[in-house]
Amino acid sequence: MLEERTFTTKLGDHTITLSTGKIARLAGGAVIAQSGDTVLLATATMARTPREGIDFFPLSVDFEERLYAVGRIPGSFFRREGKPSEQGTLTSRLIDRPLRPLFPKDMHNDVQVIVTSLSQGEENYADILGIIAASAALMISDIPFDGPVAGVRIGYIDGVLVVNPTISQMKNSKLDLRVAGSADAIIMVEAGANEIEESLMVEAMQLAHQAMQDAIAVQNEMRAAVGKPKSDYPSFTLPEALKTRVAGLVTADIQNLLATSPLKGERIEVVDALRDGVKTQLAEEAEAEGWTTAQIGEAFEDALKAVVRRRILDENIRPDGRDQRTIRPLDAEVHLVPRPHGSGMFTRGETQVLSLVTLGMPNEEQEIDDLFPEDTKRYIHHYNFPPYSTGEVYPLRVPRRREIGHGALAERALVPVLPPRDKFPYTIRVVSEVMASNGSTSMASTCGSTLALMDAGVPIKSPVGGIAMGLVSDGERYRVLTDIQGMEDHLGDMDFKVTGTRQGITALQMDIKIKGVTREILTEALAQAKQAREQIIDVIETAIPAPRAELSSYAPKMLTTNIDPEKIGALIGPGGKNIRAIQAEYGVKVDVEEDGTVYIGSPGGEGAQKALKYIDAMMATPEVGRIYSGKVVRVADFGAFVEILPGTDGMVHISQLSDTRVNQVTDAVNVGDEVMVMLTDVGPEGKLRLSRRAVLEGWTLEEARAQDAPRSSAGGRREGGSREGGRRDGGRRDNDRRR
Repeated sequence: MLEERTFTTKLGDHTITLSTGKIARLAGGAVIAQSGDTVLLATATMARTPREGIDFFPLSVDFEERLYAVGRIPGSFFRREGKPSEQGTLTSRLIDRPLRPLFPKDMHNDVQVIVTSLSQGEENYADILGIIAASAALMISDIPFDGPVAGVRIGYIDGVLVVNPTISQMKNSKLDLRVAGSADAIIMVEAGANEIEESLMVEAMQLAHQAMQDAIAVQNEMRAAVGKPKSDYPSFTLPEALKTRVAGLVTADIQNLLATSPLKGERIEVVDALRDGVKTQLAEEAEAEGWTTAQIGEAFEDALKAVVRRRILDENIRPDGRDQRTIRPLDAEVHLVPRPHGSGMFTRGETQVLSLVTLGMPNEEQEIDDLFPEDTKRYIHHYNFPPYSTGEVYPLRVPRRREIGHGALAERALVPVLPPRDKFPYTIRVVSEVMASNGSTSMASTCGSTLALMDAGVPIKSPVGGIAMGLVSDGERYRVLTDIQGMEDHLGDMDFKVTGTRQGITALQMDIKIKGVTREILTEALAQAKQAREQIIDVIETAIPAPRAELSSYAPKMLTTNIDPEKIGALIGPGGKNIRAIQAEYGVKVDVEEDGTVYIGSPGGEGAQKALKYIDAMMATPEVGRIYSGKVVRVADFGAFVEILPGTDGMVHISQLSDTRVNQVTDAVNVGDEVMVMLTDVGPEGKLRLSRRAVLEGWTLEEARAQDAPRSSAGGRREGGSREGGRRDGGRRDNDRRR
């Protein structure tokens, strides 16, 4: 009989259940976590020995989406889950980031954490539950881990901060803040916000840290009750003698290098030369002492890190000579290339990003096939980080986790300022191409995207600026650094990205390498970030003060109309025949929504105007007594058939073709003639009776009806009342959600 132990805790108003001992017993640690109908399996396993040649800690954290969790079969050809979705990748990163700083620095054994979705409820998120489940699995495993950690989501709904809100509650929230931390401090922050003030953001983070304490306590309880003894591992600490020897050889040279404040490329060359030199200088000594070349390189990095951090803490001088608050030189440009619908380039020091905008029809929005609440995405941001941006050479592959994460952050930063769909119905795609990188490319992407959107004429509410904040701390002293560059990111303790308008914050992302940051540090970082953000927005507004009044001539000009939903089938036609004909005739794209909203787009807009007029006429209901200009489409012995609306015609009896006697129809009209007619009657079967004579004589409807009593030979709508199969029978659209 399998023994299962269950532990419960509260997060906000919701109960979380953590159970272990029944499933996945061969994993190092396995926990089933449940909140409502959302159920996850988290496992943590460590390799017994390190891989040969590994000189880092190889941790992998994966969130495995399974569509059975929401009762769906995958839509791929193989009917099997393929590569992770974008949201799945972002969830993997979210779980990874608070765990990574808490493993021993000297451990090189592979550790693998897998969180698998077993059930996804309609009200409970999986991401925060995944952080708690993964930490619990590590805590009860044999893997050395200085946890526990927990996570929590904070919403801001109707002026109140809400702990662990449900999916439906979050639809009305101005804040989506996710925080992870230990018992003592905050470790990771991820947020999207609708221009939230800094003081409120700090209050929300503090509330989050308080709210996660029960979830941390229950993991300690699990560890005490069912935890395995922690495994020993080979320690890869550097010999103190080696560290002292290398520091003595290179410290003065590193100080001289930093005093000259060279550009990144020059600095890398000098640093590489110093590293290679010390390896050569210590070759014989290393052989005698048993030091490896890799250890010498690691000792050199420690010496470089010590010099950089000491200069910052003691002298407030950074590697490029700036003090802690100074931003690198800024530059902004727009409209760099002609055919994209908008473009902007933002440069901060040696970091440079070119962003380009494409506007599309509503049906071009991204359809999402994953476990998460959103099913479509109207605003899409893609971030590309090519090797030339850092002066390197490596194969181009599919986007990596870092690229997906940076793109999502820049996307989240701009969503709050986009115009609503009812005022600007376009699908918007921005691609940010990193041209050169020396730190903070995601924030440069945010700024470049703001420029490009304004250049494209997208009426954003306010410009958005972004800045990356850093931290150097020795445990007693610290300095918060504004606008960190690559070396400061690599050698520092924090990467805290902040985006927003002049009014408030739109997105946050914080990762740290230490075991937590205090409220004092967070408050100071946000205050410095606000000052920097306003300076950046000044530069953006100098380049382009406001969104352009007109869209690019290459962008689709979009018009809208509304039709009776019961007539959607008639507009589309069997198999989409009618709508395809309209698109081909006028050179437009036509999208039809289920509520009867019709979007018509074309470059320049002339074709859209014509198509709109045609569709409005096609969907119009014939009005008795109204005079129409129509075209003769067929003649018979007893009269002529005149099309008064697209696909709709009626019969003019021979007696009503003229104000004089007509012996045969062709004496008065022929196929193709344009004639003015009055609609005098609609028969029981929808057949239309028309009179040309009523127009020529100037009759009222009553006079026309008196002069033209219906005859048994009256015509009407051909083939059920419409031509070319465009039936007005309420026929529904085929399988496509919209066309």
